[in-house]
Amino acid sequence: MKHRIARRSSTIGRTARRLGVLSGVCLAALAVAAPADAVPFSSRPGRGVAAFADRATTHAGRVHPDQYEDSFTVHELGTVFSVAANNRATAVSAGCSSQHPCRSIALSFQIVTMAGDDVRLNATNLGRAVNEQCPGCQTLAGAYQFIVSTAQPFALSPAARTQLAAVHRRLDALDTSNDPVAVVKQRADDLAAQVKALLDREASAAAGSGAAARSAKSGPSVTVHRHYDGAN
Repeated sequence: MKHRIARRSSTIGRTARRLGVLSGVCLAALAVAAPADAVPFSSRPGRGVAAFADRATTHAGRVHPDQYEDSFTVHELGTVFSVAANNRATAVSAGCSSQHPCRSIALSFQIVTMAGDDVRLNATNLGRAVNEQCPGCQTLAGAYQFIVSTAQPFALSPAARTQLAAVHRRLDALDTSNDPVAVVKQRADDLAAQVKALLDREASAAAGSGAAARSAKSGPSVTVHRHYDGAN
C-alpha cells in the first residue's frame, strides 16, 4: 500500500531556518495564506537582507516502501543587497529487498525574485539520493532553483501565480504515478521548463522601458540551477 507524506504548505516553518552565513540577522517573514494545494509565497519588501531554506525529504523502508514528497515555494524579495537561498531534496531508501524494492522520490522547486545591482547572492541547490542496503530500489532526489534578478522590484502577476499553482498541482500529481524514476525525472524537467518560460516572460514585462530601466547595469535575468542524484 502506498504511503503518502503530507506536503508542507507553510512558508514560515521553512523560512525560519536561518543559514549560518546570516545567523545573526533578525528576519521578518510574511506568509500569504493559501489553500493547501496553492503555491506558498513569502515576501520581505525593503529588508535588504534575506535568508531561507526549502526542503523535500523522503525515507522509504519496509514499513513504508513507497514515498514521495515535493516542495514548491516562491520568495518575492523586492530590493535587496544580500541573499542566502538554500534548496535541497533528499531521498533515502533503506532495508528493502530485491523482491520487494523501495521507491523514494523527493523534488524541491524554489523560486526567488530579487531586485538591485550587485546583489550578494549565496545560492545552494542540492539533490542527494541514498540507497542503504536496498538492492533494486528506486531512489531519486531533484532540486530546482530559479533566481530572477531585475533592476527594479516587481510582483508576479495574478496570471503568473495561477500558472505556477497549476504547475505545482502537476508536480503533486507525480505522487500517484507508478512510472519509473527516469520518467518522473523527465516530467519534472518538463515542469521546470514551463516555470522558466513563465519567469522569463514576467521578468521581461517587469523590466519596462523607463529611466530606471535604462540606467540599470544589466537587463533582467532568470538563472536556473538544477541538481539530480539517483540510485537504482
